[in-house]
Amino acid sequence: MDSPVVSPAWLEQHLGDPAVRVLEISNVTEPTAYCEGHVPGAAWLYWKSACWHETDREFVSPAALAKLFGRLGIGPDTTVVLYGEPVQYGTYAYWAFAMAGHRNLKVLDGGRKKWWAEKRPLSRTMPAFAPVDYPVPMPDASMRVGRDEVKAHLHHGHRLLLDVRSPEEYAGKRVAEYTMAFDHGAERTGRIPGARHFYFREVLNDDDSFKSPEAIRAALAAYGLAPERHDDVVCYCRLSHRATLVWVALAGLAGYGNVKIYDGSWTEWGSIVGFPIEK
Repeated sequence: MDSPVVSPAWLEQHLGDPAVRVLEISNVTEPTAYCEGHVPGAAWLYWKSACWHETDREFVSPAALAKLFGRLGIGPDTTVVLYGEPVQYGTYAYWAFAMAGHRNLKVLDGGRKKWWAEKRPLSRTMPAFAPVDYPVPMPDASMRVGRDEVKAHLHHGHRLLLDVRSPEEYAGKRVAEYTMAFDHGAERTGRIPGARHFYFREVLNDDDSFKSPEAIRAALAAYGLAPERHDDVVCYCRLSHRATLVWVALAGLAGYGNVKIYDGSWTEWGSIVGFPIEK
């Protein structure tokens, strides 16, 4: 499997390549930071509009992806490089677009933070793209599980359930980590029964780039975790963004097979009547 991650140096070398398209995935509804400077040629997308169904709590469909990508001049064979700020919004879009069926996706290592820190080229120009025809692709939901499937396999030794939230969230002290200005997103605090803790920052360096495969495996071992001893690994956080970072690190970089994400994460689990929790 080719690495899903490209370096800032690689992307700088491919700026202007017609076979490569760059997308900045924002966590806010206005492109303020984008207008202050972005990777040259990058289009701007708000994460929820790009990754979710227009009205339903569901992910972007293959048909909607084909329409979006075609409008941005992206064809089925175009290499799409995603980056976000915070960094997990790039990996979240990678996950959503992969499920919708685009096969040639990459994540910019370190996202916006590392690109800026290395003083790479910036632009304030909003690019224009000639639309192209994008046939509706085949979806792939193999990297996703739902709440009922998670509940049905609680305490089954074959599965490693990873809670990648902060220590205070995992311990049931908060719904959101201390770095957030709010503490909401679910009706209850706690964790899914049997979940093991693995803080998502353990797969990242200080500049938000991914650690090496060897360092990722060492971080797992330091938590007493051995994914290779389980049939599958399911990651969750509060709303799945941080879980996608760990999914990319484990499945795409460290080479662990059968890693999935519980997309509803704690926002869903912590609010469902009749679903058990631990503290």
